[in-house]
Amino acid sequence: MLEKSFLKASRLASISCRYSSLAVSSSSSKPYIPSVSGVQKSVPFDNLLEQYSRIHWDDTVTAKDPIVQRLFEKLMGGSRAALASAITLVESRNPTKRAQGNMLLKLVLDEEREKYKKYGRDAMIFRVGISGSPGVGKSSFIEALGAELTENRGKRVAVLTIDPTSAMTGGSVLGDLTRMQELSRNPKAYIRQSPTSGSLGGVTRGIHEAVILCEGAGYDIVIIETVGVGQSETSVSDMCDMMCLLLSPAHGDELQGVKRGIMEMSDLLVVTKDDGDLQAKAKMTQAEYISALKFMRPRLDVWRPKVMRSSIMNKESVSEVCSSLYEFWDIIGESGDLERRRQEQMKTWMWNHVKDEIMAVFQKHPKIAHLAPKLENEIRRGQITPGLAAETMIRTFFGV
Repeated sequence: MLEKSFLKASRLASISCRYSSLAVSSSSSKPYIPSVSGVQKSVPFDNLLEQYSRIHWDDTVTAKDPIVQRLFEKLMGGSRAALASAITLVESRNPTKRAQGNMLLKLVLDEEREKYKKYGRDAMIFRVGISGSPGVGKSSFIEALGAELTENRGKRVAVLTIDPTSAMTGGSVLGDLTRMQELSRNPKAYIRQSPTSGSLGGVTRGIHEAVILCEGAGYDIVIIETVGVGQSETSVSDMCDMMCLLLSPAHGDELQGVKRGIMEMSDLLVVTKDDGDLQAKAKMTQAEYISALKFMRPRLDVWRPKVMRSSIMNKESVSEVCSSLYEFWDIIGESGDLERRRQEQMKTWMWNHVKDEIMAVFQKHPKIAHLAPKLENEIRRGQITPGLAAETMIRTFFGV
């Protein structure tokens, strides 16, 4: 009898201990995470950061760096060669060159801040994004617009063109210089071509910094020509003061135009090739898009998007488009929308850079590089879901 009572008490004590241990684990500050098949324990995160620091940063570069000083002085003097070298510097992945580029950008921003205090909006560069589907005539229109700005309005023009990168070969044609031969020879103009390198919105990582450098070099207006990939091309609006969308005559019905997200961010729509046999179709297309815009809410309260017609054969029509550009510039400058928009853009691009850097270090991690192909094959065979594969890689990266 005594032995049975002792065994019963032992069992109760054992059960009590189990429940108490569960209670402790459930109240613990560290949550329980189920094990995931395929997770590889990684190096400690502190060590990973130390390795990343050595690979990606160079803290030895200062504002007195000879390359930074030389480029800054020539850039402030308006040298096109210095501008080209400076843009190459900020686009580089080399840690020392990246540090030099960042230091150069800081010096330029400090200088531009002082100019703004002294001259106000006159010291700022007008940023115009031009988009449109392939074949709409973006390069030809930009060359005609650049000629109008430099020859008739006394402006210095910088053109940043972006060409699509081949998904198969990784190469780009970069043929805009051949299509803008007159503008490329103009001493008041500067043309820079960059590949998208897989960027969805047709905007490369260094374009925003290139705009800042163009402003430092004394250019009055920068035109950013994008790939023209339709609904995905909205990131360019996060770096421009004005978005201009080029349309082909008889491009499609107005409902198709309404579907395009880029239209919601466009401040000016221009129907190109308004000459010859296409003139009647251009008028019809203009009327259709004017009707379509009635169902869209304007991006700004102080400006309602216009739909214009233009032809590079008709200089007067190009001049009218140019006048509309600067009408918009004056309105948003006086209303305060320009300054507010640029402040928001700077924050947006800060987070874009954070995402790019995090993705770069994530993909270059040795164990992720080894694990990713295996998980991709399992996804293709239907053995694992994309969500679980992503969780596996993240847990492997952090070693948890």
